[in-house]
Amino acid sequence: MHPRVVGHLATSGGLITRSRALDLGVGPSELSAHVRTGRWVIVHRGVYADAEVWESLDEWRGRPLLRAKAAVLAMKRAWVLSHDSAAHAHGLEMLAPERAYAHITRPGHTNAWTKGHVKHHLARYRPQQVVDVDGHATLDVARTVCDVAREHGLRAGLVTADSALRRGVTRGDLWEAVDVMRHWPYVTTVREIIDLADPGAESAIESLGRELVIGLGIGEPETQFPIRLADGRVRWCDIRIGRHVVETHGLVKVLTPEQGGVADREARSVVFDERKREREITDEGLGVTNLYWDDFFGAGRARAAQRLMRDWEHTVARYGTALPQHLERNAREIRARRDRRTAG
Repeated sequence: MHPRVVGHLATSGGLITRSRALDLGVGPSELSAHVRTGRWVIVHRGVYADAEVWESLDEWRGRPLLRAKAAVLAMKRAWVLSHDSAAHAHGLEMLAPERAYAHITRPGHTNAWTKGHVKHHLARYRPQQVVDVDGHATLDVARTVCDVAREHGLRAGLVTADSALRRGVTRGDLWEAVDVMRHWPYVTTVREIIDLADPGAESAIESLGRELVIGLGIGEPETQFPIRLADGRVRWCDIRIGRHVVETHGLVKVLTPEQGGVADREARSVVFDERKREREITDEGLGVTNLYWDDFFGAGRARAAQRLMRDWEHTVARYGTALPQHLERNAREIRARRDRRTAG
């Protein structure tokens, strides 16, 4: 390819429009040859992607986001990345939908339609809600949370809302974003999510764990509860309710970074350390339930809820519900020290 074409692809995230390619000297026959030989991939009508870039992207986040960017490039009117595509652009956590669409929005009376791999939305938004993300006009994080919640429902919206709060978005930002959505479909779900969201849920699976616990009606869960052991070490527990702890486990803990995880040692070592960690927690007079990804979906969800309730009832029968004063005091001191370090 001509070096100017190579340079354009390098600076545009691997995308090029047909008109731009022609302007850079790529003839129609050469363009067809790029597609036929697999060098370029058609990602939207009149827009191509470098095949190496396309192949490097996953089908749930990377490719839908690239399709959304391509769709905006092809539009004559001003569209912005929104919904799932905006969430991907901002790096927010999401539950994978059944089908991954690219999402774009422009101002108009609330409406939506799907064409190919792209979902088009007409909706009002304020000019200040549009931000630049890697050179693409994108609805901001707070508005994106609200859009994802309306599009995918409470569970998926809560995952994205928790992720946004961890990023520094405030609950007030979310309330301001939802204000323009009065009487819009599913806006009640958005309001419920804003009320439930908690930045202490450090991952999607922890958000799902909180939602499951809340649904059991056994009380309000507390996230990131610290326990100081006899030797001075601190164990942070995902979720606490009374004297019961809920620990969530995803594959990310046992996969290496090359496999998409965070493990820095063999999986069997990770699992062995988790078992020791559970014993240290129970030695402090607390019950423990372990939840895994499959516990939150389909038939596994009902079984997990029953198991968690049985574990909870066993803990209550053995220890009661009141947290020992020394655990409560230690947790308060540990959090105070962490907050001071963060503020400093």
